[in-house]
Amino acid sequence: MYDKMIELEKRKSFILKSIDEQGKLTDELKQKIDDCMEAIELEDIYLPYKPKRQTRAEIARRKGLEGLAKWLMSQPTAGVEQKAANFINAEVADTDEALKGACDIIAEWVNEDEKARQTVRNIFAREAVITSKVVKGKETEGEKYSDYFDFSAILSRCPSHRLLAIRRGEAEGFLRVSISPDDDKCIEKLSARFVRNHSEAAEYVKKAVIDGYKRLLKPSIETEFANLAKEKADDEAISVFADNLRQLLLAAPLGQKRILAIDPGYRTGCKVVCLGEQGDLLHNETIYPHPPQNEFSKSAAKITKLVSTYKIEAIAIGNGTASRETERFIANLQYDRPVKVFVVSENGASIYSASKTAREEFPDYDVTVRGAISIGRRLADPLAELVKIDPKSIGVGQYQHDVDQTKLKRALDRTVESCVNLVGVDLNTASKHLLTYVSGLGETLAKNIIDYRSENGPFASRSELKKVPRLGEKAFEQCAGFLRISNAKNPLDNSAVHPESYVIVEKMAADLQCSVKELIGNKSKIESIDLRQYQSETVGEETLTDILHELEKPGRDPRQTAQVLEFDPNIRTIDDVREGMVLPGIITNITNFGCFVDFGIKENGLVHISELADRFVSNPTDVVSLHQHVKVRVLSIDLQRKRIQLSMKSV
Repeated sequence: MYDKMIELEKRKSFILKSIDEQGKLTDELKQKIDDCMEAIELEDIYLPYKPKRQTRAEIARRKGLEGLAKWLMSQPTAGVEQKAANFINAEVADTDEALKGACDIIAEWVNEDEKARQTVRNIFAREAVITSKVVKGKETEGEKYSDYFDFSAILSRCPSHRLLAIRRGEAEGFLRVSISPDDDKCIEKLSARFVRNHSEAAEYVKKAVIDGYKRLLKPSIETEFANLAKEKADDEAISVFADNLRQLLLAAPLGQKRILAIDPGYRTGCKVVCLGEQGDLLHNETIYPHPPQNEFSKSAAKITKLVSTYKIEAIAIGNGTASRETERFIANLQYDRPVKVFVVSENGASIYSASKTAREEFPDYDVTVRGAISIGRRLADPLAELVKIDPKSIGVGQYQHDVDQTKLKRALDRTVESCVNLVGVDLNTASKHLLTYVSGLGETLAKNIIDYRSENGPFASRSELKKVPRLGEKAFEQCAGFLRISNAKNPLDNSAVHPESYVIVEKMAADLQCSVKELIGNKSKIESIDLRQYQSETVGEETLTDILHELEKPGRDPRQTAQVLEFDPNIRTIDDVREGMVLPGIITNITNFGCFVDFGIKENGLVHISELADRFVSNPTDVVSLHQHVKVRVLSIDLQRKRIQLSMKSV
């Protein structure tokens, strides 16, 4: 909203200057522009003063026909031909040409009339229909848009995903799209505004009104509504993307465990890496348990040895090619310790492995090893790993390439920042990329923190941050509350309590005759605190309430704990799926029209919004969340298009 208001102010300044240079700026007009709060209304005010291209009305004015247009608009009862004859000159051959030019000027007046534009705009808003037709001869090539070859819907009720699909089909040259209201109703309303009687002059005015509507006003409002509809669809799609990203970033972490990660494959083998508790690479190699090599026994021996040697606590398997086969292979092995097996989303792992970030972290390893490391680290802490990847590459949106890219980037960056700050960041283990998203920091300060840490060892306290080059008071004030130091001398350094509030907590502890350390986590002592004693001009009840909540569970991770999901072992390909089957699955993507579920085969199934629950659902995120474990019933299978329809009703 702030950005929009800034843009509006800039536009007002430009318009005022433009009208002033024409010598047409009155005090009343200036006031009207200053008071305007809507961009569309502002453009309507400016339209009559906007410098014109070589329009038909402009040509008619140069021929001296504006006087005739004004006379026709007054709609006298007779004398049209005689009056028009007075305007014949070297540039106007006869009365027909004179009247035609006058009508062109009237048509422009109709188009520039604020109330006329608002009248048509209101009809568009209520009744405009968006229509799409296939471009002749493109039926086969554009087959994926077949749902929109002969499509129409009320624009205001057209869902955002349909609108974006139609616009993409139009951009790719397969669809012709138009937005149109009831033309007769628009012309009738405009005629009621401009036509005053049944005289001959009034007939010319009516003709000009129809021409002005069809040639100027309707195309202008159609473009406006196409842009508004696109903007609304963009906002909805971006909102879905941001919600999905938030859920993905806040997915349950396994925590600091020793993890063996596998990037599965057939011909090129499965890349295996062993990671330490901090995600550091301990070992990597490749095994070939699948065709064509079929080195099953050799691969099994390697995995069991690695689990034993590196004291592995969990195994992460990427969900791409050969994932199910690798999962079965791993699950059937005998280990010398309890080991949980997780299937992890690979979306964006290939983007990370080829990125500058990955090259900086692991310069001596190829992309396949980096990809496997990313899979393992995602299981340990999805947030810390996913911040290294462009959010658009994570694959949890709809039509992300069709929406306004600047808006999308801003929304996704804000979402990442919000999630990082909600969870908090360990100052002594965080990567540069994770620190970049902490409020008050940025790329430069994040790098300076890492450099300082490398030179001086781990941070002992939050206040030590002030020694980091270029990290001033303001940056410290913004970032300190989101950075954690485990095992710090001051226990508050490992909480969300901001350093500026330490003195309050110390006073609370002193009043209760205990230390800060004894106060933290002591529910009975915390409940006995009277907040009114600690309120001041700068510290209110909300801040104090937040402090108490944090003292109860300091540094608590708001995320849940990672859970293992077991797919149906009998379902390996789409050919194994039958209608009526009830299968376990995991939600991989949420859109406005439903959600996609991975139930263990290459193709994800779609649960349409109407099949999400036994009640009416207006927004899928009200009933499902990303990575949620669900049970689904198979409704239908389209083998040709490789589409599977699922339901969660009564399952």
